Amino acid sequence: MRFFRLLCVLSLLALVGCAVPDQKSRYVAADTSRTIDLTIPPLDAWERIRRGFAIPNLNTPLSAKWTAYYASHPEAMQRMAERAGKYLYYIVDEINRRGLPTELALLPFVESAYNPVAFSSARASGLWQFIPSTGTQFKLKQDWWHDQRRDPIASTNAALDYLEYLFEFQGDWYLALASYNWGEGSVKRAVTRNMAMGKSTDYLSLSMPNETLNYVPKLQAIKNIVADPERYAVVLPQVDNSPYFVAVQKKVNIDFTVAAQLAEMPIADFHALNPSFNQPVISAQEEHVVILPRNKVDIFNANLLQYQGELSSWKTYEAKTGDTFSSIAAKFGVAEARLRQANRIEPNARVTAEQIVIIPGPAGQGLQLAPPSASGVPQVAGRQPSATASQQVRIHVVRKGESLESIARQYNTTIVNLRALNSLKTDTVRVGAKLRVPGTGNRS
Repeated sequence: MRFFRLLCVLSLLALVGCAVPDQKSRYVAADTSRTIDLTIPPLDAWERIRRGFAIPNLNTPLSAKWTAYYASHPEAMQRMAERAGKYLYYIVDEINRRGLPTELALLPFVESAYNPVAFSSARASGLWQFIPSTGTQFKLKQDWWHDQRRDPIASTNAALDYLEYLFEFQGDWYLALASYNWGEGSVKRAVTRNMAMGKSTDYLSLSMPNETLNYVPKLQAIKNIVADPERYAVVLPQVDNSPYFVAVQKKVNIDFTVAAQLAEMPIADFHALNPSFNQPVISAQEEHVVILPRNKVDIFNANLLQYQGELSSWKTYEAKTGDTFSSIAAKFGVAEARLRQANRIEPNARVTAEQIVIIPGPAGQGLQLAPPSASGVPQVAGRQPSATASQQVRIHVVRKGESLESIARQYNTTIVNLRALNSLKTDTVRVGAKLRVPGTGNRS
């Protein structure tokens, strides 16, 4: 990385590739050549990003095209930037700590529109759009409990690890970024083909799929607008140059909705910071953390101390001599398969005396939100009834590229509810399968 940091310094000093405005196009690459007084702290996170630009500008027709496109959709740009506000400080801070170019903080604009639950047809998920195999490669847990590809902290660290590796592997940021989108092997083969034909091996000379061909120009376009938003009539929201959230370790199980209530947050805002959970409970045994806005931590802790109700519909049970998973499941009224899933127990494994067994709440049950109180704080209303044949449902036929996660989002429900309605034991669904989903009709 010593070579890389030297390259960053030289790029900043030489301002390689900075555009000189011409008369032919209103949309040209950002001019980052202004003098910055580094003795004055940055006013906000956006200014901090601008100060760390270190990737040479890519001045091409495609960059101009995408700059014009984003500039012509200022409302969409603002919505993306507002979503980004929750995560930017953490991402930029981690980028600065590693000595990386701050353009990388803009990459989730291109990858996911800064939506932490974005899910693609290629099964890529989260802010940084990891596919399952790459997520596993970079130690992002993907299990029954949660999917760290959607965790803003874990996925950011994994993405920056990956990008650092790609830069070291390719020796060039354009090729590293193309590799993030297309795969390092594909880019390396394209470079090798050009070498064999005596052609240049730089990013612009390679034959690439259209998506990859447009990938770096899109990032350049976002960079252009962030560098000079007034020029493109885009209003960026205020994002303070201070931490927005902190991670709080939990020592007890707590239902997802109860945690939002104790933090005095709308469930949507709580979910935006904690999007990785697949189950409606935050498990202490799994060592999950709760991510809260910095100004909500004291409120959460104070409310937790005073809370008199049940924190979770999920419980723990210490197994006794003679217990079996079947008898424990029957004792608590849950399916044995669900009990084994919650405890990561193989089908043929037996329970042992004094083993702590997690007892999940019945499938499809969770906490509902009543209308907000006068203060805007969600209130716990009660239990959601179990899924039954009498519920109003409709039929959804699974299409290519869909998953339980994407279908749940489409119908504003949860994976847990879909499993309950369809007696599913896993998240896997096959193309053409007919799923019962919450609704009022009979057909999708």
